Amino acid sequence: MKVLSLVIVSLLLTSCLPANRDNMRKRKGQSSRKRSGRKQEIVHRKGKPNVLNYRLQSQIKTLDPAVSYDTVSAKVIYQAYETLYEYEYLKRPYTLKPLLAVGMPKITDNGKTYTIKIKKYISYHADPSLKGKSRYVTAQDFITQIKRVAFKPTRSQGWWAFDGKIVGLNEFREKAGKDIDVLKFYQVPGLIAINDNTLQIKLTTAYPQLKYILAMAFTSPIPKEAVDYYSNDLSNHVVGTGAFALKKWNRSSSVIMEKFRRYHRDYYPDTGDSYAKKNNLTSDAGSRLPFLDGIHFHIIKESQPAWLNFQAKKLDLLDVPKDNFDTVINPSGELMDDFIDRNIDLLKAETLVHYWFSFNMKDRLLGRNKNLRLAIAHAIDNDRYIELFSNNVALKANSIYVPGIFGYNSKRVPPYSYNFNLAKRYLKKAGYPQGKGLPTIVYDVRGGTTSSRQRAEFVKRELAKIGIKVRVSVNTFPSFLKKQSAGKLQFWQDGWALDYPDAENILQLLISQNVIPGPNATNYSNPKFDALYEKLRVLEDGPEKMSVMQKMEDIIFDDVPWALQLYQRYYLVKHGHLKNYRPSSLIKRNMKYLKLTE
Repeated sequence: MKVLSLVIVSLLLTSCLPANRDNMRKRKGQSSRKRSGRKQEIVHRKGKPNVLNYRLQSQIKTLDPAVSYDTVSAKVIYQAYETLYEYEYLKRPYTLKPLLAVGMPKITDNGKTYTIKIKKYISYHADPSLKGKSRYVTAQDFITQIKRVAFKPTRSQGWWAFDGKIVGLNEFREKAGKDIDVLKFYQVPGLIAINDNTLQIKLTTAYPQLKYILAMAFTSPIPKEAVDYYSNDLSNHVVGTGAFALKKWNRSSSVIMEKFRRYHRDYYPDTGDSYAKKNNLTSDAGSRLPFLDGIHFHIIKESQPAWLNFQAKKLDLLDVPKDNFDTVINPSGELMDDFIDRNIDLLKAETLVHYWFSFNMKDRLLGRNKNLRLAIAHAIDNDRYIELFSNNVALKANSIYVPGIFGYNSKRVPPYSYNFNLAKRYLKKAGYPQGKGLPTIVYDVRGGTTSSRQRAEFVKRELAKIGIKVRVSVNTFPSFLKKQSAGKLQFWQDGWALDYPDAENILQLLISQNVIPGPNATNYSNPKFDALYEKLRVLEDGPEKMSVMQKMEDIIFDDVPWALQLYQRYYLVKHGHLKNYRPSSLIKRNMKYLKLTE
């Protein structure tokens, strides 16, 4: 998932996306029996709104789960939309569990057929497209959404997840063209609604990552009525089943969500790992979800206004701003005493998020000149960057893979590091000694904040030292994404919050079939790399997969479409009245677990 930008110590991600849970409506005459051992009542804060106040760092481009693929919109979308599966909130390593599904999929036919039972009586939020009628989720709604992802006019960022993988889906994509009637009525052979509560997916080949894809917002169920009513444009509408429904959206300032009163029975986890127990995250085990009455997302682009709002208790949690780090965190990396006295907590955590510098490999200048890319890679002092813009919290990246996933090797060494003299030599080999004759390079910025501009100016100064002239182009995050999807970037800082804990999710950013408008924003293409990817994507974790991963990384190190930068870590502060918060860059549907107390 595309991440917004590196904001000091950490970005509150999500990175990128999905939604919240199902709503189970009782049948007439069904008893309202209580589960034994389950807590049924929620205690609200006396005299205070039971609404979470949360910062978004940018405006939202879209609320369509088939289109959204960034961490900003994900924070909203995942609270409103649900999927067949989700991750256990209090367990690491990350483990999938059923959400809208009754159980884990039954996998047959050598991994090529998935049969999934779906919960009954899961209600959609009220929406004009449903004409005031109660509407429950059916197997066909998942098929409708997957077809929307394949339908070219949707311009889904998730097509990579299904391209060539489901029987008949690519044929549907080509046959449909722009005809919305084909979208609504064409039957894809590999997508079968056996009945209203049984979905079957037939694959062209084994695809072990499918279980993770079915936990992503791209696969949220969508009723045909909504597709018809809105002519397949759900960018401004939410027709979900999650714990929170959209109430109001002011594009420039806020998103307001309210508790979905017909939300299905969902409960706080009964078990957790040692971290969860140590941090008292299991005390609400068995309680009915959600605890909150609503969420108020505040769009605050600059870090200092956000910090002032946090201190005034107008935001419940926040990443520690770069400019305030030394006044909040002591030399030992812990919270200053005066913040502890104010009932403020510090949270630290690793993430599955990393950043690098990207080169457009179709660019006539950078794409055709490997020595020029190497000159840039050697010219930027990432240690200094990390010191200035993360207060040394981030870790310098050594691999295209991130710590915490299978196959990451902490001993890998990239073929470049900060070396002023070597950067000058590569620039000369590129044909531009001391930068003579080299056109100005455009560096696009992922946001218009002061911090974003400061980081861009750092890159500009570093390259100027060896004679490379850079023009900084400042964008809003939505405009940056628009440029990226159109292939109009030349050189930029890129970042990725893993959609699932598997190297394949990183490697798919570099395969030929995913070039623009897909997630391969660099437009990198290498047949050897593509062939290894096809081999890797069907492998389970083990020595063979490890070997293939290393070969693929060697190719990227040699071709240099990316210049590695850093791995992100979380340093967050929250007010003591906010309970049950566990930082995670992967689990985005987390707000149903949060609780506000006195």
